[in-house]
Amino acid sequence: MAVKTENELSEVQRNHWLKAVAAVELRNFGYAISLLQGLLKQEPEFLTGRQLVRRAEIAKAKAEKKKFFTVSTASIGVMKAQRELKKNPARAVELIEKVLEDEPYNRQANLLLKEAAMAAGWREVAVFALRTLLEEKPRDTKILHQLGRVYNDMGASDQAVEVYNRITEADPTDAEALRLGKDASARGSMKRGGWNEAESYRDLIKDKELAVSLEQESRMALTGESLEQQIADTYARHQAEPENVDHARRLGLLHEQKDDCECAIAWFQYAADLTNGIDSGLLRKVSDLSMKRSEREIMDHEQYLAQHGADDPQYSERAAALETAKKRRAELLISEARKRSERNPTDLQLRFELGEHLLNAGQFREAVPELQRARQNPNARLKAMNLLGRCYRALGMLDLAAKQLEEAAREILSMDGMKKEIVYNLGLVYEQMGDRQRAIDCMKQIYEIDYGYRDVARRVESSYQETSSQQ
Repeated sequence: MAVKTENELSEVQRNHWLKAVAAVELRNFGYAISLLQGLLKQEPEFLTGRQLVRRAEIAKAKAEKKKFFTVSTASIGVMKAQRELKKNPARAVELIEKVLEDEPYNRQANLLLKEAAMAAGWREVAVFALRTLLEEKPRDTKILHQLGRVYNDMGASDQAVEVYNRITEADPTDAEALRLGKDASARGSMKRGGWNEAESYRDLIKDKELAVSLEQESRMALTGESLEQQIADTYARHQAEPENVDHARRLGLLHEQKDDCECAIAWFQYAADLTNGIDSGLLRKVSDLSMKRSEREIMDHEQYLAQHGADDPQYSERAAALETAKKRRAELLISEARKRSERNPTDLQLRFELGEHLLNAGQFREAVPELQRARQNPNARLKAMNLLGRCYRALGMLDLAAKQLEEAAREILSMDGMKKEIVYNLGLVYEQMGDRQRAIDCMKQIYEIDYGYRDVARRVESSYQETSSQQ
C-alpha cells in the first residue's frame, strides 16, 4: 500500500487528527483514541495515526491502576475478527483495533492484525503490528522471523538484513536466520546493481561455481595451509585480472584472517570501488573493520596512559592522540548512521540512532531535529525525549529541557532504569535553573529506590547536612 500522510487527509479528517494530537498531549487518552479510531476507519492507510493511537492506548494502560479479578475479553474480540478475516480483512482490522484499545500488547490480537493487514494489502500495518510486540519483547525470535518475512515480501532487503542480524545476535545458533540474512543481503545488492537481469542461466551458473570455488579456498585456509602463500597466490591472480572483484574481496578476507586491519580495509575498499559502491556487504566490511581499527587504537592509547604518569614525555602526545581517535570514532558512527537513515528515511529508529551519535559527539544542535522526528516512534519516544532534554540543556534552553523531561517522566509510572535517567537529568536542569529544592526532590525520588545510582546518595545526604548546619 502507499502509506497516507497527514497532508493527504481531507480538511475534516485533518481537524480530527489535530484534535487527537492535542488530546494526547493533554493526556486525554480516551478522547484521542475515539477520534483516531474513527479516522482510521476512514483512512486505514494513515500509518502515523495508527502509531499514535497505539501510543495513546499504551499510555492509558500504564496510567490506569490494575483492577483485581478482571477478566480479559480479548479472546472474544479476536474470535470475531478471525471470522471476518477471509471475507473482509479491512473489517477484521477494525475489530482488532477495538481489542487493542484495552490490551495494546496482546500477542494474539497483534498477530491477527498482522495477518489481516497482509490480506488487505497493508504491509506497513503488518510491520507495525509486529514491531509493537517487539517493543515489549525485543528478543522474541519468532516475531523477528515473521517481521523478516514481511520485509522480504515488501522487497525491503536492507530492513530484512537488519532483522536477521538481530535474530543472530539473540541466537547465534539460528542457521535459518543466518541463511535468510545472507539471501536478503544478496537480493539487496542485486536490486541496487541491476543484476536481476542476467543474459542467460549460464551467467548464474558461473556465479555459483565461483562462489563454491571461493568457499573451498576458505576451507583450505582452515586446514593449515600457509596464509602467506594464499595471499601471494591470490595477489598473482589479482595482478593478472585487476578488475576482478572476487580477487580483491579474497585478499581482504585473507588479510582480515591475518589480523592486518589496514590491508584488509584497503582491499575491501578497492573491491567496493570496483562495484561502484553497490555491494552493501563490502561496504559493511569496510565500516566494521574501520570501527575495529578505531576501537583498537583507542584501547592502545588508554592502556598507555593508564600505565604511565603525567610526567612521561609522551603522555601529553598520547592524550591528544586519544582524543583524536575518539573523535574519529564518533565521526565514523555518525557517518554510518546517516547513511542508514538516508537509505531508510521513514525508519524513525534509525533517526534516533543518528541523533544519539550526534549528541555523543557534542553536535547538539544537529541532533535536535533527528531526535524530534524519532520522538514520533513509540518504541524510541521516551529515549528520544530524554536525549532531547540533554540537548536543550547543553544549548542553554533550560525551560525546553525541563518541559521535555517532565513530560517523559510523567509517561513512566514505575521507577525503572529509563525513568531514573530521565529524573536525574531533570534534577540537573532544575539545579542549573537555580531551583535547588526541585533538583533535590528529583534526586530523592531516585534515592528512595536505588541508593547506589550515580552520585544521588551524595547529593541527597549533603542536602540534609546543609540544612542541619543552617539551623
